[in-house]
Amino acid sequence: QVQLLESGGGSVQPGGSLRLSCVASLTSGSTYSRSCMGWLRQTPGKGREAVAWISTIGNVDYADSVKGRFTISQDIDKNTLFLQMNSLKPEDTALYYCTQARATCPPWLGSYYRGQGTQVTVSS
Repeated sequence: QVQLLESGGGSVQPGGSLRLSCVASLTSGSTYSRSCMGWLRQTPGKGREAVAWISTIGNVDYADSVKGRFTISQDIDKNTLFLQMNSLKPEDTALYYCTQARATCPPWLGSYYRGQGTQVTVSS
């Protein structure tokens, strides 16, 4: 069983930046198997939206709404996923979840692990 712990959320003004992190760890007795990871976000009004994902070899893909502003990356040695968010807009306000696929990539096309989420609020 994989546990995902996000951090880095907060409140920022439009145009600002935040960097989200997600550390993956195993529950006792589990064997770690690397797979693709990604970020989802959720708001009460828009529901769930895929933001970005990265394969085990570093291929990336982004939602059109964040292309050119967000960058997903990973530190494989530290089992850590990142999301650098620049030029933030009010519509980026959401609860951001780190995800890791159990089998299918991107993660949200199949069964996946998910963290508890970190809140990002963009407001003046």
